[in-house]
Amino acid sequence: MRKLKNNELDRLSVDAFKEAKKTPIIIVLDNIRSLNNIGSVFRTSDAFLVEKIYLCGITATPPHKDIHKTALGSTDTVAWEHVENTMDLIEKLKAEKVQICSIEQAENATMLNNFTPEENTKYALVFGNEVKGVAQNVVSASDVVIEIPQYGTKHSLNISVSCGVVVWDIFSKLVNQFKQ
Repeated sequence: MRKLKNNELDRLSVDAFKEAKKTPIIIVLDNIRSLNNIGSVFRTSDAFLVEKIYLCGITATPPHKDIHKTALGSTDTVAWEHVENTMDLIEKLKAEKVQICSIEQAENATMLNNFTPEENTKYALVFGNEVKGVAQNVVSASDVVIEIPQYGTKHSLNISVSCGVVVWDIFSKLVNQFKQ
């Protein structure tokens, strides 16, 4: 087996990415502190054609060298917007019939492996602060809380890892719908 070179990967150009049909997923970053985590979320969002990223509260915005270091140019492809108040955004998205999914550990949470996205539905996946998680008022306003099953001694994953796991899982469940 031979490892492929970058020029053999048949990736989209920036313009082709912007014109491509997007996955019906929006990422909401609720007060993320780490610039490297923000950049990693951009890169994951590029990989799975996420529609948009909302950077809320204290979440830093591009351009920034530490975001760029992990985003590797994906801040130029993925649509993004800064919103000061996460709850204002949640209310706006709910009014647009977007399903709000907080990624958190909570009572009556749906385990990710048991979550089945519905056809013709857009999802906003909310990822929270590295220490405090998703704000309680956002969790309370969510249509569903999705929990990533974990079986070790730790009780959380890094936010960029959580984003990769959740986006991949939902993308893979939507892939047949997405290709139609």
